[in-house]
Amino acid sequence: MRRSILNKTLLSAATTLALAFSATAAAHDDHACLDAACDLQALFRINDSRSAGGGDTVAAQRMGTWGIDTAGMDTSVRPGEDFFRYVSGTWADTTEIPSDKSSYGAFLILRDLSEARVRRLVESYQANDAANADRAKVATLYAGFMDQAAIEAAGAQPLAPKLAAIRAAGDHDALARLMGESHGGFGRSFFGVGVSDDQRDPDRYTLYMSQSGLGLGDREMYLRENFAPQRERYQAYIAQLLELAGWDNPKGNAEAILALETKIAEAHWTRAESRDRDKTYNPVELAAFATTAPGFPWATFFEAARVTAAPRAVVRQDTAIPKMAQIYADTDVATLQAWQAFHTADNAAPLLSKAFEDANFEFRNKFLSGQPEQRERWKRGVSFAENAMGEAIGRDYVELYFPADAKAKMDELVANVKVAMGARLDQLDWMGPETKKEARAKLENFGLKIGHPDEWRDYSGLDVQPGDVFGNAERAMTFEWDFRRARIGQQVDKAEWGMTPQTVNAYYNSVKNEIVFPAAILQPPFFDPDADPAVNYGAIGGVIGHEIIHGFDDQGRKSDGAGVLRDWWTAEDAAKFEAQAAKLGAQYEAYEFPQLPGMHINGRVAMGENIGDLGGLTIALEAYRRSLGGKPAPVIDGFTGEQRLFMGWGQVWRTLWRDDALRQQLVNGTHSPGHIRAFAPLRNINAWYEAFGVTEQDALWVAPEDRVRIW
Repeated sequence: MRRSILNKTLLSAATTLALAFSATAAAHDDHACLDAACDLQALFRINDSRSAGGGDTVAAQRMGTWGIDTAGMDTSVRPGEDFFRYVSGTWADTTEIPSDKSSYGAFLILRDLSEARVRRLVESYQANDAANADRAKVATLYAGFMDQAAIEAAGAQPLAPKLAAIRAAGDHDALARLMGESHGGFGRSFFGVGVSDDQRDPDRYTLYMSQSGLGLGDREMYLRENFAPQRERYQAYIAQLLELAGWDNPKGNAEAILALETKIAEAHWTRAESRDRDKTYNPVELAAFATTAPGFPWATFFEAARVTAAPRAVVRQDTAIPKMAQIYADTDVATLQAWQAFHTADNAAPLLSKAFEDANFEFRNKFLSGQPEQRERWKRGVSFAENAMGEAIGRDYVELYFPADAKAKMDELVANVKVAMGARLDQLDWMGPETKKEARAKLENFGLKIGHPDEWRDYSGLDVQPGDVFGNAERAMTFEWDFRRARIGQQVDKAEWGMTPQTVNAYYNSVKNEIVFPAAILQPPFFDPDADPAVNYGAIGGVIGHEIIHGFDDQGRKSDGAGVLRDWWTAEDAAKFEAQAAKLGAQYEAYEFPQLPGMHINGRVAMGENIGDLGGLTIALEAYRRSLGGKPAPVIDGFTGEQRLFMGWGQVWRTLWRDDALRQQLVNGTHSPGHIRAFAPLRNINAWYEAFGVTEQDALWVAPEDRVRIW
């Protein structure tokens, strides 16, 4: 679920870090993550920057007296008419999206809490702490970002050497070198390379390559007529940054850059194609790129990216790469130079003077996502420090905010949900015994990580200098890229985490076949040890189930229990699965957004998340029923146990959107919008109809024969 958060992709980790340092993260990161290379499938994607800001409190807020904010409900609405409003209608009517956010809800409320806690930590660190080098470095990173006077005085000077290098790159070979060097620094490339677990040999790291190069994120932003206003404003933004950077002919070059990126967009695979794991594992020897994708100086590129130790790269969009190589060859040097100059300035803008920073915010956040105001400086400073040294901060976060008993209680919940998944497998009438045997083996091999890593990153090799925010950012990107690329061909670190403990999210990793829950998500409304168990099963139980189901969704199901990408399904069972998945996709694509005419959920792109929600909640319900041990559930405030479970799920997905942010989510996101997730999976669960007396007269009714049954 997205970056914002640390969504681990198989693009360069240093490139991801560069995007995280800039306000362009929302535009680029989720697009990259649509590759099947995204072996981490996160629960949620945030449109704002990585840590969303909020108040100064460090205490988690409980939801009512037994886990549900009953004051936030609107019980005048029938549950079957609008379940989102039934659970959260009063909350929605009385809550305003904060001015520094483009959306708001349960996840971002916890992000506020996590950020406030991290701020307390970071501002307590001392740059002269001789006893703790990590804390001293974090303090220096934060202080450098907060020194606005020094940054303003420097103006565009930190960018000058980068622009000089671009001007000096007078041919296609030299510009390809800059693209390679961008993997570990500022700048951009047509092609993203990164290092991660090999999907066909999960014990070894390998090099991957993915399509890249688009400043607006998804190809649809360039090709669909209804995004003409976004393209027009993007071109103006390109010209604005080029002018600020002192680049010649900013308007003419902006027009040429948009035309270039439109050609790249035409060559790109669609988001749905890019997540098809059957098509995105294409090993190519490095030496063979010159013949399989002629027109691009591959040897220069790989050398500059410092990945020549790799014998091959696994290419994701294999038919797109040759087309993009030809586009590169056909594009004049001046346009390629201007393209690189713009993207370098775009990456660096949040670290430069106010003119750059404001231009970046006005386009990336305000125009594209509707965020009225820039986040406070301290919030961006916290994000800056976290993106460079997240685990160093996370180590202290865990000591203060993750009680030991939370892990034990989560272990128990996960065990119960896992047993329930096994029971669901046994009950499936559409799956044959051969496939069931493989599915059971995969479930038994599921790994589990809760709270925080057992081993922490070593940041001793990261050079942090006082008063050099730009240099610190670049050195952090280089440090991260060197760490990743050095692993090519090496043994996989099975203990590594893809999220920091202070991240409010969760994920499933298909290559490691594991589910991971950082400490920060284990709080209300997701998990409250003092809440009614039914609510916890509907909330964190549904999330646990969601992550387990990712191992069995439309793409996760293509890896086996050892994480190996292989087909372990009988053809008959696979056909039955695909038929049900198609029905589910059609349900989601039918939802309309009156404020955005013509916009819809892309059922194929969001398929994995939608299957995760439906299956996750189904097995959470099974686990809750089993937890009762045959005894009736108590009634609390007139609500039955199963009603409370479904309400717990709905409460987790409280979400408000600005129109522009919702548009971005529908175009660039892998997840259905939160307010849809609050009710959409319930329509396929018989128990929900029974719990709330939903009938054919209700808007959310789906006829029994049309309800989707997968897991």
